[in-house]
This record gives sequence, C-alpha cells and structure tokens, in this order.
Amino acid sequence: MYLYILLACFAYLLGSIPFGLIISKKILLIDITKYGSKNIGATNVLRLGNKKVAFLTLILDASKGLIPILLCNKLGLDYPLLVGLFALIGHIFPVWLNFKGGKGIATYIGILIATSPLIAILFTFIWLMIFLIYRYSSLSAICSVICTPAIYFSFQIIPNNENLIMYSRIHEAGLFNLNLTIILFMTSILIYRHMENIKRLVEGKESRFKDK
Repeated sequence: MYLYILLACFAYLLGSIPFGLIISKKILLIDITKYGSKNIGATNVLRLGNKKVAFLTLILDASKGLIPILLCNKLGLDYPLLVGLFALIGHIFPVWLNFKGGKGIATYIGILIATSPLIAILFTFIWLMIFLIYRYSSLSAICSVICTPAIYFSFQIIPNNENLIMYSRIHEAGLFNLNLTIILFMTSILIYRHMENIKRLVEGKESRFKDK
C-alpha cells in the first residue's frame, strides 16, 4: 500500500511538470499561457509555428503517463493504470500552476502506450482520421477519448483475444472491472477538460488548423 502511495505521489508530481510552459520560455522565449488557447500542451505550442518544440513537448508530456506505469510493471505491481491516473490528474491539475494545466491528451497517450500498445495505436488512428477530415484537434481528441472505453471493452468479449491483440496486463480478466472504471473516469476528466472546446464546436467558433 505504501509503495502505491509513493508511486501515486511520484506520478502526480511528474505529471504536474509544465513542460510546454518551460520549453516555450527557454527555447521560444514566449509564455505559452499568453498565446493562442493559453494551454500549456503541445497543440498550443504547435500553433506558434514551431513543430520541433511542439513535438518535444508532446514526447515529454506523453512520458508523464508512460514512465510511472513502466515503473509499476518493472516492480510487478497489479494496478499500474491506477498509478497512471495520478499522472493524468497531475498534468490537468498541476499544483505549480494553481491546478490549471493541459488538456491531458498527450499524457493519456503515454498511459495507453505503456498499458496497451494496440489501444494506443487505435486511439492515434482515430485521432488522425478525424483531424484529417475536419482539421479540429479538439474534435479529434474528444472522439478518440470517447472511443477508448468501447475499444477496451470489445477486447474482453473477442474470443481468444490474446491471439488478436498485443497482450498487456490491462487485458487481464481479473482486472477488467477496475481497469474499465479507471478508463471511464479518465474519459470523464478528459471530456470535462474539453468542455470549452465542445461549446465552441457547437457554436462554430472553434479554430481549425488550416485557418492558421
């Protein structure tokens, strides 16, 4: 129990590091919270026109979810996704920024990569397809997030699913209810974090990337 508490604290603190803000200040000499959507994530960094810095931000934000879960797996712990949840919470509600952080998508991708590579691939595929069609980063993220619980659930009802998916501990039958609950909770947090985007999408005021 104490080990889980330590790892949860580590995951939260790692998740709360505002890499986008730090990098934009150090490399671009810009406070990202004063430009574009004022978000500290890779998408807003990309809006500034620097793809390399945006990609670096994406990788670092994804590592927030990846590292704690890989550490849990290394230690042979049974509930890595639970620890990953704290990394996501740290990114979205960082203590250093008065609990006003990023949207959480990159960190969520890192969590998925560490727990189920195939789900991560399908998540990215859905994101790309929606983005290529509509050019809305927020819409792509929302659709991908909503589809993830359904994808996870479908893997549990496919016969001989061990032969059909890249197997990982997230798919263990004994942990299904817990993992599905955590995924649904993550989905709720991510949708909540995108509520402003949803309002702008409904009103037709959301910015497309092609408009930039």
